[in-house]
Amino acid sequence: MSNLEQIEAAILSLPSNEFERLKLWLLDLDYDRWDEQLEQDVADGKLDALAQEAIAEFESGHCREI
Repeated sequence: MSNLEQIEAAILSLPSNEFERLKLWLLDLDYDRWDEQLEQDVADGKLDALAQEAIAEFESGHCREI
């Protein structure tokens, strides 16, 4: 049995309250990792073209309303 299979089996055996705690912890971890990735992408310039496009659209007055 792989580590992942062992983890899955352990999760399935958790009582409801512990499963909820685990779920919230995983969501927080996922959000934190997403934030870290976004910050790295910004630092690496991966969003520069998108930002320039948004600025140009704003300056031209052709922004879409939400």
